[in-house]
Amino acid sequence: MQNRILPLQQGRNFRELGGYQTTDGHTLKWHKLIRSATLANLNQSDLDYLADYGLQYDVDFRSVDEKTAAPDRLPQQTTYELLPVFAVDETANSASEEEMYQLFSQDATTGYQRMVKVYDNLINQERSKAAYRRFFELLLANDQDNSSLLFHCSAGKDRTGMGAAFLLSALGVPETTIQADYLLTNQASANYIQEYLNDLKQKTSDPAIIQSVHALLTVDLDYLNTAKKAIQAQTGSVQNYLKTDLKLTDHDLADLRQIYLN
Repeated sequence: MQNRILPLQQGRNFRELGGYQTTDGHTLKWHKLIRSATLANLNQSDLDYLADYGLQYDVDFRSVDEKTAAPDRLPQQTTYELLPVFAVDETANSASEEEMYQLFSQDATTGYQRMVKVYDNLINQERSKAAYRRFFELLLANDQDNSSLLFHCSAGKDRTGMGAAFLLSALGVPETTIQADYLLTNQASANYIQEYLNDLKQKTSDPAIIQSVHALLTVDLDYLNTAKKAIQAQTGSVQNYLKTDLKLTDHDLADLRQIYLN
């Protein structure tokens, strides 16, 4: 576990995907795949760490506005690509406190319902599909030894979480492992979540706001299952969705496994 959560000083929810087992007995290679929250606050020590890690590709799933407000800090050798999954941040992870109060003060389930809608959109919107298609093109380009690809959004949990779920599914990782990796965000971001909520409780005692913001800051299997249901409604299975909507061929899937599996 400690090897999976990377020890960056100013980075949050930085996680290595190496070591996961596939259903047919293979293992994901280490130092090939990283998922994370924002890279805007990284210090020089963090940048040196990522350079030593072999970071070649940085895939940013944030909107243009999010990127402009908090641009990534990267090692010199890293190739950056912005792939906005949404036109705006539908997860509200970049919303102001005033906006959150207006959104969530009326109904304690508003945050939860918003996240459920986000995951339905992640599957059904053409913009999302285009972003994830390009994500797989970059994954296929990351075919050199000692070359890592990092993908992220603002919190590293929803747009990034779905990207990880697609990728791990394509590599043949079982559903239980995909769910465990998804839920690991709550542990990897626990300090940040607690600090945010403690700060919020100093400003408001409205339980509806606190409950909704908690729903926004965390991941829940209900969210992931919403995406799964949307996929099943469209194509019957994740494997079908990868081929029909994300346009992965059998050759692509074989290449991905060649690149990322031992």
